[in-house]
Amino acid sequence: MLRKEVGGATLSSVSEIARRSPDPFLVLISTMISLRTKDEVTLPASERLFAVADDPTGIVALDEGKIQKLIYPAGFYRTKARSIKKAAGIIIEQYGGRVPNSVDELTTLPGVGRKTANLVLNLGFGLPAICVDTHVHRISNRFGWVTTKTPEQTELALEVILPRHHWIEINELLVGYGQKICTPLSPRCSECPFLGSVSGAPHCDRAGVDRSR
Repeated sequence: MLRKEVGGATLSSVSEIARRSPDPFLVLISTMISLRTKDEVTLPASERLFAVADDPTGIVALDEGKIQKLIYPAGFYRTKARSIKKAAGIIIEQYGGRVPNSVDELTTLPGVGRKTANLVLNLGFGLPAICVDTHVHRISNRFGWVTTKTPEQTELALEVILPRHHWIEINELLVGYGQKICTPLSPRCSECPFLGSVSGAPHCDRAGVDRSR
């Protein structure tokens, strides 16, 4: 079974959907689709689903098998289809068809963890919240900003040290940076603007980096 929320999503596809239409429901569903799924799969899958149903009532009206077909080949598409339909039903029954705008309420929805909830607050509502995925967690520790074991701990630590007006943008900035330069294995330190050179690292501790390019 899929855990409450699976990490490893890349979120530029969700940002693109939010830029087109900053609807909290579309951000929520596209983020749920994005978990453990590449951007090149997430965006078309979301577009296929939203072309058929783009609000809670429309999603609830769809057969679960239909949702599966529309979001395939997203990872865990069967479980995601079930969670998407259940979440839409809860939003209708408990919140009058409107996506809730607090982490505590959002994380009661099936398949929604803190990362997804914070992204909905960011992109759907324009509210300050720090969305910590694997990139933000890794880079924050690698830079030496925080010393934490889990994304949840990183979120709380960054809330203390990061100015509130940077909370929304930090995820998208570090995701792109983590995909292209500060990669999980053998980061491209020779290309890093924060290092200048591997030997002198004024803005990065290179914590945990054994090999680099």
